Amino acid sequence: MTRTTTRLLICLGLSLAPTLAAAQMPPMPTPGPEHAVLKEEVGTWDATIEMMMPGAPAMPPSKGVETNVLSCNGLCLVTDYKGEMMGAVFQGHGVSTWDPAKKKYIGTWSDSLAAGLASTEGTWDAAKKTMTGTMEAPDGNGGTTKMRSTVEYSPGKRVFSMFMTGPDGKEMPTMRITYTKRP
Repeated sequence: MTRTTTRLLICLGLSLAPTLAAAQMPPMPTPGPEHAVLKEEVGTWDATIEMMMPGAPAMPPSKGVETNVLSCNGLCLVTDYKGEMMGAVFQGHGVSTWDPAKKKYIGTWSDSLAAGLASTEGTWDAAKKTMTGTMEAPDGNGGTTKMRSTVEYSPGKRVFSMFMTGPDGKEMPTMRITYTKRP
């Protein structure tokens, strides 16, 4: 085979590669009805955080602002939070999406109070307008801790509640964030 023939065959193969690859690719995902709950969180929200530590004196509420945008052609919600917590500047970032394989909402969260990345998983109850989920996060001692959360939705308002297992093995509330949507 001559060099010219070899080059022509290589060029032909390279020109057909994108066509062959496209024929084998699955269709691009598009937002479905499960993404509607993510759209409810789009916008800028004022937040009031209440920390509940059993046996500790009550702390004054903290304030912050959460901004949520849809990204990835409407497939995920990107969260940016700025405020204060326990007297310190607090920043947090999250990404949430619907996982069609798990049939659950999944996400990640990272913030200025914890090294590492937390992962979340939840289910939506449309009748109650409530998201119930779990979060596994770094515990600050080289391990992880598991938490349960609920988010209750009403027009222009969301209430996020977090629960942890206490030293006695019973679940206890540890945090509540009340969000009010800005016009």
